[in-house]
Amino acid sequence: MRRLFALALCAPLMTAAVFAVGSSSSTEKPLTELPYTPSLDVTAMDRSVDPCVDFYTYSCGGWEQNNPIPPDQSRWSVYGKLYSENQQYLWGLLQKAAQGGSGRTQVEQEIGDYFAACMDEDAINAAGVKPIQGDLQAIDGLTAKGQVAGLLARLHLESYGGGLLFAFGSDQDPDNSEQVIANAYAGGLGLPDRDYYLKANDKSVETRARYLGHVARMLELLGESPVQAATDAAAIMRIETSLAKASLTRVERRNPHNLVHKMSPAALSALTPAFDWTSYLEDLGLANATVVNVTQPKFYQALESELQSEPLEVWKAYLRWHLIDAWAPYLSSRFADADFQFYRGYLRGVEQERPRWKRCVAWVDRDLGEALGQVFVEQTFSPETRQRTETMVKQIENDMGKRIQALDWMSPTTKKAAENKLEHIRNKVGYPDKWRDYSSVEVRRNDFAGDVRRATQFESHRQLAKIGKPVDRGEWGMTPPTVNAYYNPGMNDINFPAGVLQPPLYDPKMDDAPNYGNTGSTIGHELTHAFDDEGRQFDAEGNLKDWWTDKDAAEFDRRAQCVVDQYANYVVVDDIHINSKLTLGEDIADLGGTILAYDAWKAETAGRQLPSRDGLTPEQRFFVGFAQWACSNVRPEDLRLNALTNPHSPPKYRINGVVVNMPEFARTFQCTVDQPMVKQGADVCRIW
Repeated sequence: MRRLFALALCAPLMTAAVFAVGSSSSTEKPLTELPYTPSLDVTAMDRSVDPCVDFYTYSCGGWEQNNPIPPDQSRWSVYGKLYSENQQYLWGLLQKAAQGGSGRTQVEQEIGDYFAACMDEDAINAAGVKPIQGDLQAIDGLTAKGQVAGLLARLHLESYGGGLLFAFGSDQDPDNSEQVIANAYAGGLGLPDRDYYLKANDKSVETRARYLGHVARMLELLGESPVQAATDAAAIMRIETSLAKASLTRVERRNPHNLVHKMSPAALSALTPAFDWTSYLEDLGLANATVVNVTQPKFYQALESELQSEPLEVWKAYLRWHLIDAWAPYLSSRFADADFQFYRGYLRGVEQERPRWKRCVAWVDRDLGEALGQVFVEQTFSPETRQRTETMVKQIENDMGKRIQALDWMSPTTKKAAENKLEHIRNKVGYPDKWRDYSSVEVRRNDFAGDVRRATQFESHRQLAKIGKPVDRGEWGMTPPTVNAYYNPGMNDINFPAGVLQPPLYDPKMDDAPNYGNTGSTIGHELTHAFDDEGRQFDAEGNLKDWWTDKDAAEFDRRAQCVVDQYANYVVVDDIHINSKLTLGEDIADLGGTILAYDAWKAETAGRQLPSRDGLTPEQRFFVGFAQWACSNVRPEDLRLNALTNPHSPPKYRINGVVVNMPEFARTFQCTVDQPMVKQGADVCRIW
């Protein structure tokens, strides 16, 4: 999944298959080898359930019973369990690397010393707020609002998070995907989404009240009196609400054309004259920038209004809040605990914080991910797995080509362009061909917050240095240990890190049926993103360019509306339904990917006599293998938050919502036409 600095790191339209989380237990220990779980686990099933009534529960009911959510997690899943096991294995690698000694490689020294610094809680607690004291003094020292720009440039270079007024970074030019340009994004909010500020229901009102209390508490921890902290929190909420009102919804952001507004720095200065863009760009090293893509101009108009109307003292409070919000996880426990209690405790229902080792593993992966990834790949990812995955990718792409040719609703002109795009997709499997060099990052074993700052500066400067230069199409947006996958429309590439190509997701010991059902469907999912409602708007080179005839585009939209209408009927939690316009791309990819994987599996095994196993026919094994990647338990709070922010449907509907549109499923399980997992005729949603 994409991560966002104050300086935006990756293509904002990058779409990923799933979301991965970890677990914890007081009995957990570092692993010296990864445990084995089969890609089809019959103990995870609940065969008392009729698969034609609820296929997800038939496939995952046993898993749900046997895998309660750990107290430090908002959800628990097959992906999350694998992620946790990866973390435990990385924990062992990092402990060894942290021991020191002269025999360590440069990579082992970097990741080991970073991990050691992170694990030194005594030093971190003793430091208190000192690591950001200079930043707080700089904020307090502002004497005019015109000085905010220069300070913000430094804070953006050094701090995580998009809350410091706005986000700024590099991305491909949507009109010329071979070049990188500067991008100015919306940001400035402390709550997870604009809708938290604007909805009038009781839960939203409660959440805003809790947020005000959290902001005030954090300001008190910085030394403000309770009265002043409450006053400042109210002013901060006032600014953020104004910015939220001017921000695009997540559905609106799904249309890439809504995010393209290229202008010169002079025009940007005219849009927000109260902000000194000349100083800001100079301090970022971009004095010679000629164009900036301002993704949301109305947001910057609102920012201008707030800069004009709010006094300097209010802006100082706003900057103090967002500074501590960005840094709290890396500071002493009183800040980290308060941060946890609101963002993971209240908003997601998590009962306790993750153990320190787990947070530190995640932060090493985030900040030095390709260094850690080298060690991980050497130990876990075989050339055979890479080769087999690449073969499966090619098989599924070949099937996509056949499907494009066979479409009866698409004209020859559009088919030709679609085939061209398919032929140009770059397949990335396992890890980058060239590893990132972190040798310029100074890592100190006794300065964790400093390590975070220096790693952030490294990545910020690395991203900014791309502006005005050709795109590096070999770059990855995920680290090798990541349990996830993604498609990037600007790059026109699909990416499968080594972390996601392990049992139980890809199992070399298992027969083809569940492997194609699981990993094959993931491959097909990412491939289908190239042709979903967003991805289809980019051409073979990754340019935002319309290659559809009007008639074909209208027919695509009509077929996509079938998916929108179907998923809008599903209830997430309480009375909240899926926002199916937000989840449309993922829902299309789930359906298209599974169809492609099924066809590829049939082609791979054509002419073979495949035996039944575990009381399941080969076709049933394909579908159960497909379903079991999604086995999950999710807290109601997390379901509620994800209903607003997550472009993926809840796990249950990512399975049941697919199989109802596959007649192959109904035949396999001998479902009758009146059963819930069956649709007929014109009711069946089918695009690709």
